[in-house]
Amino acid sequence: MREECSRLPALQRLLVECYVITFQKEALCAFLNLSTRKSSGNRTRNPLARSAVGHVTAAQHQQAFQPVAQTQSALGLSAIRSAGCAAAIWHRDPLTEFQAWIDTLEPAMLPTFRTTLRPERVRQAVTQVCEICDTPVCANRDRLIDDVAAMADIFADLMSAPYVALRLEAVTSDACRKFHIDALTARLICTYRGPGTQYGIAVNGAQPERIATVPTGSPIVLRGTLWPEQPPASLRHRSPPIKGSGQTRLVLVLDAVADLEGRPVKTNLH
Repeated sequence: MREECSRLPALQRLLVECYVITFQKEALCAFLNLSTRKSSGNRTRNPLARSAVGHVTAAQHQQAFQPVAQTQSALGLSAIRSAGCAAAIWHRDPLTEFQAWIDTLEPAMLPTFRTTLRPERVRQAVTQVCEICDTPVCANRDRLIDDVAAMADIFADLMSAPYVALRLEAVTSDACRKFHIDALTARLICTYRGPGTQYGIAVNGAQPERIATVPTGSPIVLRGTLWPEQPPASLRHRSPPIKGSGQTRLVLVLDAVADLEGRPVKTNLH
């Protein structure tokens, strides 16, 4: 049986020890209260990155991409539940050592798989896949495993989802090259290697004229077509075009689902 008290040191480690972020006590407590699922005894760690300021100022981004919330903490991802918010980005600056390791790793050694499972089982699953893919055993591999597990835990709590549909994929082509909105409730995407997801505002169904890119290592949470708010958001996103560039991206995709069949989780407005 998972106990709520075991979750406190886990998230303190995630939000305080592993990131250079200063939180007010009230903000930390508010984040801890997001959790409605019971917690396992496993410690959720995330030593991958430091908090970072985005590549554009908040005012510049707000003017061009009003439906996209920008945050420097996991707590800020809860903005996805705010009226009119189509996406939320947690800006993080990957540790230099980790990024150098993941960027130079042989593509065949990148852990890749897809499955649907409970968030508390993600760490074990990613560890097993790393063994199968011969991902070198080292501190940076542990950082990757811990970060994927933390993303699953944070996203599942945010969406009150008992399961996540997880995809960790090495991408060498233009996977989803057209701007689109996903046919689901919500999705988290985090690119660990290579350029991040691109997004823009579609006006009257046209392709976005202004395009922004999510920084590498920064997770973005996106509403899908099944989000209950109407009218639907005009934000669209796509994979960055890399075909023929020789690049290999490593992308984590998490969908909030209700069961092992992958049925999208339902969410209450705000």
